[in-house]
Amino acid sequence: MALEDAKRQVDTAITRQGHRGLSYENAFGGVTSFLRRTLTKDLAGVDLAVTGIPFDQAVTNRPGTRLGPRAIREASALQACDAPYGWGFNPMEAFDIVDYGDLAFDYATVAEFPAVLQAHVAGILDAGAACIALGGDHSISLPILRAHAVRHGALALVQFDAHSDTWEDGGPQRIDHGTMFRKAVREGLIDPARSVQVGIRTDNPDPMGITVIDAPFVHDNGPAATVARIRQVVGDVPAYVSFDIDALDPAFAPGTGTPVWGGLTSAQAAAMLRGLAGLNMVGGDVVEVSPPFDPSGITAVAGAHVAVELICLWGWSRRKDNGAGQ
Repeated sequence: MALEDAKRQVDTAITRQGHRGLSYENAFGGVTSFLRRTLTKDLAGVDLAVTGIPFDQAVTNRPGTRLGPRAIREASALQACDAPYGWGFNPMEAFDIVDYGDLAFDYATVAEFPAVLQAHVAGILDAGAACIALGGDHSISLPILRAHAVRHGALALVQFDAHSDTWEDGGPQRIDHGTMFRKAVREGLIDPARSVQVGIRTDNPDPMGITVIDAPFVHDNGPAATVARIRQVVGDVPAYVSFDIDALDPAFAPGTGTPVWGGLTSAQAAAMLRGLAGLNMVGGDVVEVSPPFDPSGITAVAGAHVAVELICLWGWSRRKDNGAGQ
């Protein structure tokens, strides 16, 4: 039982034997890793690595998303002792999942950052593991997509967001959290005909051919109809799922760089992510958690739950059988 285990277990992020199983230690103590997974730089035999990208150079208003990975990990301690709800399987039992720690980079050489991040993620993929990234501002998605496209070719993008992030930015060298998906289309990293943006509620004159499902559509038609539309667009091609926490209404995620009212509820987001079970997801991220603007920790809790849902979504189609991990 969890209580009995908590009497003798602590710091399972570094004391765990093997990479599978839940973690029963006091949520308020111990070494923090994502879901108390093993903290390691050894990817031998690893199926999926969670990694933090503490970067927030490119923000419109509120800084602080560089602190997002740390806050998400701390919030995830509340989830470490239970199987994810509503999926019918436990990826922590079915797969070797680790916390790969954070990206190392020189904060004073910003122009070098995209290549450093791309190499970091490429190293994870080359080791045979999938990658879920904890951001960081949304500009991190572009180098990550570059690494994935080398392996998979042009991907479908499933983006949950308040903003489409396909604005023109005036040059290929600019690092901007509102222009990276325009670059991704132009570089052939994503196929706009197979890509969809969900929860959008700001104007953009050029969606670059990506299907937009705005927040009013979700509110008026519900998660099931939204999921059906996403599936229609994406099909079975390899997909990358990017979840900007400002896809949620500020009532559910106040600690983000660019809050916009009228957004998704956490219940809607959970229903849509679970409804996408079977999507051919090859990687993903959750970005824009800015802890300084949410002392309650609500936004970090949401970010931690989204990251778990992404792990489940990735793992659903990779189970050996329908009972894996139960």
